[in-house]
Amino acid sequence: MTHWNSLHIDSPWGRMTLAASERGLCGVWFDEQRHGPSPAQIQSWPIAPQDPVLQQTAAQLQAYFAGQRQSFDLPLDLSRGTAFQQSVWQALLRVNAGQSQSYGDLAKQLNKPQAVRAVGAAVGRNPVSIIVPCHRILGAGGQLTGYAGGLWRKQALLRLEGHPGI
Repeated sequence: MTHWNSLHIDSPWGRMTLAASERGLCGVWFDEQRHGPSPAQIQSWPIAPQDPVLQQTAAQLQAYFAGQRQSFDLPLDLSRGTAFQQSVWQALLRVNAGQSQSYGDLAKQLNKPQAVRAVGAAVGRNPVSIIVPCHRILGAGGQLTGYAGGLWRKQALLRLEGHPGI
């Protein structure tokens, strides 16, 4: 496995682990998030508070949690996913704060309108929570569905961003 550095930060919704490779930010997970790394994997990564990508990520996330930032400017390493997953994660980056899309809309954008479930699975496996905004993807009727960090966190993130109707 590629060498990753890590850092733990506190958020309003629990502790998070950040991970960076030599290419950029490759992980942002809430503790006990589905599809995240195992505690043993995390323990194998050196804690690196001096890593510039992890420092920038922690600072930008703290500003986001304080309501002072709605977008991020960080180098990303999304190379650990399949080509399809990477295409979904890139599409997520185009959904701005205060906006949302349905899984079906996302599938249509990717020219795969029949692949709604596959798109949903890829969204759920997003390794860079919040920064790659999978929380902005809603069910067809605008309902909160699926979030590996827990639906209550998805609702809180959308509320923080001023999403209408949440």
